[in-house]
Amino acid sequence: MIDRTHPLPVVRQCQLLKLARSTAYYQPTPVSETTLALMRRIDELHLHYPFAGARMLRDLLRQEGRAIGRHQVATLMRRMGIEALYRKPHLSRRHPAHTIYPYLLRDLTISRPNQVWAADITYIPMRRGFVYLFAVLD
Repeated sequence: MIDRTHPLPVVRQCQLLKLARSTAYYQPTPVSETTLALMRRIDELHLHYPFAGARMLRDLLRQEGRAIGRHQVATLMRRMGIEALYRKPHLSRRHPAHTIYPYLLRDLTISRPNQVWAADITYIPMRRGFVYLFAVLD
């Protein structure tokens, strides 16, 4: 996007792209191996205890001998995009502006192959990262 060897200065390239100049000079720092291992363990604990928040995960990690604080656990949970499952207010109330789509399979008798298809996607944690599993059902 931004070419440092171009005759146009970096400042002008940022202006044309409507980017802050700091984004042109930003160098992302890699995540350390210890943090990755900690994130992996938090993910495993979250799979076993999906209702556990930052405080409970902190206590579980401390039982394993890891010295970690609640704020660090909350930061890592936010970075990984996981949150504790708990009852939230007004989940079953629909928004008046949302369209209600009819369920087209309600009175349909499925009697032959290739008549109705369904798909789902999930991920499976592996030793190094994870693998997506995509299933198509006929």
